[in-house]
Amino acid sequence: MRRLLLISLLALVPDLAAQAPAAPRAGSAAKPTAPALAAPARLLDSPIVRGLYVNRFAAQSTKRMRQLVALADSTEINAFVIDIKDEFGLNYPSADPVVQRNAGNAGTIGNLKALLDTLKAHRILSIARIVVFKDSVTARVHPQWTIRKPDGGAWRDKQGLTWVNPYSRELWDYNVRIAEEVVKLGFGEIQFDYIRFPEPYKSLPQQVFPGANGLSKSDALAAFLSYARTRISKLGVRTTADVFGLVTSLAAPLEIGQQWEALSPRVDVMLPMVYPSHYPRGAFGVARPNAEPYKVVLAAVTRARERDEKLGIRATEHVRTWLQAFSLGQPPYGAAEVRAQKQAVYDAGYDGWVLWHPGSKYETFVAALEREAVSRKKAPAARK
Repeated sequence: MRRLLLISLLALVPDLAAQAPAAPRAGSAAKPTAPALAAPARLLDSPIVRGLYVNRFAAQSTKRMRQLVALADSTEINAFVIDIKDEFGLNYPSADPVVQRNAGNAGTIGNLKALLDTLKAHRILSIARIVVFKDSVTARVHPQWTIRKPDGGAWRDKQGLTWVNPYSRELWDYNVRIAEEVVKLGFGEIQFDYIRFPEPYKSLPQQVFPGANGLSKSDALAAFLSYARTRISKLGVRTTADVFGLVTSLAAPLEIGQQWEALSPRVDVMLPMVYPSHYPRGAFGVARPNAEPYKVVLAAVTRARERDEKLGIRATEHVRTWLQAFSLGQPPYGAAEVRAQKQAVYDAGYDGWVLWHPGSKYETFVAALEREAVSRKKAPAARK
């Protein structure tokens, strides 16, 4: 499961029990060299977005998409996050010759334009999920874009996969070209995932990043998002980014480069993956986080809001939370656990969320969904 927090990340969290994140020390947090783009106001204050993750295999199945559209028609769900480029390559037949070279061989959506027209007719926001820096398909086609070892060879992770280099400007352009193309096809929002570096395990060779020139990891990720947002906002859609849930709580950058203050101003919406099962025992003072979904999500999302406020970010829905719609450990998750997570989002001051199930199977959780997407978030005064 791609969302599992790895051991190296948990090792960075000796104590999440404190009630407030420590303020970054002067000079301790990387300051991106690229300025945050002031996006048009229409992009910042989004309507309520409550979505489902739709993987490439579901998106390629006409039958499954009919089922998911029917689910959205009968509930508050009004958005689908659709794999358009994942770890297996592209999920649509690109007309761009530069993009075509990195297609992969896991198939594509048969008639993407028809699918997007159908979603629009059902008033479902189509969000294109684009995996950026974990891209072994592109790494094979463009070895010059990969992370290297000290001896010059290609660096590989514990699964033997090569990763592309987040400092490569050619790679940036390639991913933004995909975003621009699918927006023109009809997608209403772009969501970048794997906006991160691979874990630098001590058991693996050192990672070497051609073109880094002293730029920190957080700076590089922030610069990419600023670059992407500058181009994509011209098409009138939002740019969003997924980050680990731990990013809302830790002041310092993770080893993978994610840090809230570096990335949050560079996108229209941040999507932290605050799955309770992924937090260590004792996080936020909770002995068993997976057994207390409301407490964990409330604490994590509240910290995101507080940090945004310190940054001067006032957009009403700048944080849209990924919620756990799968079971990992005890207790198993069902409608009650999803309902508790939703309430935590509302109590933290937001209306939007997206459910994640790796197989895009949500029938178990339908009882947690309301009929209409009406605002449930608490006003600032009510949160005090």
